[in-house]
Amino acid sequence: MTTTASPATSERTIWSTKNKVGLGLAIFYAITNLPSALMPPDTGDEAGPPMAILVVCSILSAVALVAAVIAWRRGSRPAARLTAASLIIVTLTSVPAFFVDVPAAIKAIVAAGVIWTIVMVVLMFSPPKRA
Repeated sequence: MTTTASPATSERTIWSTKNKVGLGLAIFYAITNLPSALMPPDTGDEAGPPMAILVVCSILSAVALVAAVIAWRRGSRPAARLTAASLIIVTLTSVPAFFVDVPAAIKAIVAAGVIWTIVMVVLMFSPPKRA
């Protein structure tokens, strides 16, 4: 009986320029979201996210940062998927800003974050180079 290695475990993805740009954007986005837990929580006067959401965003950003670096260095598609999933969840935590009374500048920042995430994910999952 012969055994062969599964193609999914033995192949290394060779990232295209688009993929690398997407991973680079993901790394930047994860780094900018890392200090979320250091922000002051909602004090009542100014609306802000609860401390639990800030902690979750920091943890998911750390996961995304590590996964993005692994995806970049090892050509790991599962690590790229984990990066995207983590950062999509981070972005979704900011969407309620559209439905509460916050300044327009905050809504613009949230909209930019949503667009950033969409562009980042599309670039990360564009077809990679063929070996």
